Amino acid sequence: QAQLVESGGGLVQAGGSLRLSCAASGHTFTFNNMGWFRQAPGAEREFVAAIMWNGNTYYADSMKGRFTISRDNAKNTVYLQMNSLKPEDTAVYYCAQAITDRYLESRSSYKYWGQGTQVTVSS
Repeated sequence: QAQLVESGGGLVQAGGSLRLSCAASGHTFTFNNMGWFRQAPGAEREFVAAIMWNGNTYYADSMKGRFTISRDNAKNTVYLQMNSLKPEDTAVYYCAQAITDRYLESRSSYKYWGQGTQVTVSS
């Protein structure tokens, strides 16, 4: 069973940047597809970005050009670099490990989830 631990959240002013990290253990990381989701208060958990085992990346439209997902297989870690942050990016950000190569924008494609890290963007 995979364990995922996010870190790097915090409070930042609008226009600022944060880098989230997700350390994975318990499964062979190299061949797993990984994703980031976020959930704002009162909202559904939504897709942010995903990276496949082969390095292919996918982004939600509203994050394209601002967020970058990457992975370091040697460290069993996936990252989310977030630039030009907006107050509407305020949410709990979750890392997840997928069990499929398809529909990586869907929560149902993921089996293992981290506990989340809070990102707050002030205006």
